[in-house]
Amino acid sequence: MSLHVYLSGEIHTDWRDEIERGAKAAGLDIVFTAPVTDHDASDAAGDHLGRESDAFWRDHKSAKVNAIRTKTLIEQSDLVVVRFGDKYKQWNAAFDAGYCAALGKPYVTLHGEEIVHPLKEVDAAAMAWATTTEQVVEILRYVIRG
Repeated sequence: MSLHVYLSGEIHTDWRDEIERGAKAAGLDIVFTAPVTDHDASDAAGDHLGRESDAFWRDHKSAKVNAIRTKTLIEQSDLVVVRFGDKYKQWNAAFDAGYCAALGKPYVTLHGEEIVHPLKEVDAAAMAWATTTEQVVEILRYVIRG
């Protein structure tokens, strides 16, 4: 079995690389996709549509261009992993989890115990909650191989 897995969320650590390396080491047939993880590039996604004097409209345009990518890749995925880090509030990751829930798309959350409470609704709709990338790889292994 082959899977398409979208890796959503926190962009300040190498958790995506850890999952990809673990899946490769386990011999899993997985195609991974992700949002643009270069913060400046993501913020500038709509800049080619014209300069804005108000930061709100710059962010608005870039959010919509980014959403084209995000929605497309989530819809094409078989499973989504949503990572919440401990340093920043990742509203975009929560939005992605909600989108998955609305689509009936299975997702796994990845975060530490210290943010269980603020993520209780997000975790309640998830198929699993993992605290390590190794746990995520094991979930992927099980899904593919049983």
